[in-house]
Amino acid sequence: MPPNDQTMPTTALTALIAEDEPLLAQALQAELATAWPELQVVATPRDGRSAVREALRLLPQVLFFDIRMPGLDGLAAAAELADSWPADEAPMPQLVFVTAYDEYAARAFEAEAIDYVLKPVQPERLRKTVARLRQALAAVAPSPSPSTASADEALERTLAQWRQVLGAAGGSGGAPSSTPAAPLRMIAASDAGGATVRMVPIDEVLYFEAADKYLRVLTATQEYLIRTPLKQLLPQLDPDAFWQVHRAVVVRSAAIEAVHRDEAGKLHLALRGRAEKIPVSRLYAHLFRAM
Repeated sequence: MPPNDQTMPTTALTALIAEDEPLLAQALQAELATAWPELQVVATPRDGRSAVREALRLLPQVLFFDIRMPGLDGLAAAAELADSWPADEAPMPQLVFVTAYDEYAARAFEAEAIDYVLKPVQPERLRKTVARLRQALAAVAPSPSPSTASADEALERTLAQWRQVLGAAGGSGGAPSSTPAAPLRMIAASDAGGATVRMVPIDEVLYFEAADKYLRVLTATQEYLIRTPLKQLLPQLDPDAFWQVHRAVVVRSAAIEAVHRDEAGKLHLALRGRAEKIPVSRLYAHLFRAM
């Protein structure tokens, strides 16, 4: 038993604010100091790449990500961080998006009970977010003697929350909620040389992969390029036929031949007609749990 005049050490709650506008980051930090005094802001990176790097270095419990940042926006940064987070070292953090006021986005967030902060910072809205974060952190707090099963369950709960947040924010974590009225049947895509545009039947496409400014369209024998961003293409695809398995990859579900797990526990897909293996993001591993 410790002496009566001593208290057991407690782990400080930490947060990271990723915001490219310094004054807004300062305003959010000041309001957090009032609404949540015990929360310590440990870094305020100003772009998505720095946010991912600092989050992995500091392992905070809460992330405030501006949706629009230079280099790598908040949505892409969150998706990348979900794959890179060392879950065996620290629990996945709670994710909050910072966004300029948009009535439609605000309604979408509220409907899904998603944590978000409006710019400029509104104290009443922030208090609601803080209350939700406190509750969420209490729910995923590790027990004194956590089992592997309970740790896995806590990780999956947090990943499910991230998928919900990314989906509500229009990010790569979400999938269309229903089949579009008129799914794509043909895609106008350039061949590898870029000199010829071909009409590619959607039924021949095995997967799509984002690459720089283009989206690669892969069939069993050919590769084509289109300029449509993946997040714009997704709503035009039948969600039963095409599954997003990575922030940069969507595959035809019927083409999946096997699911492989490597020594690090990461999943890869083998597709019929393609030799390469397709990596599966941690956010989408739940799709293959039954396998």
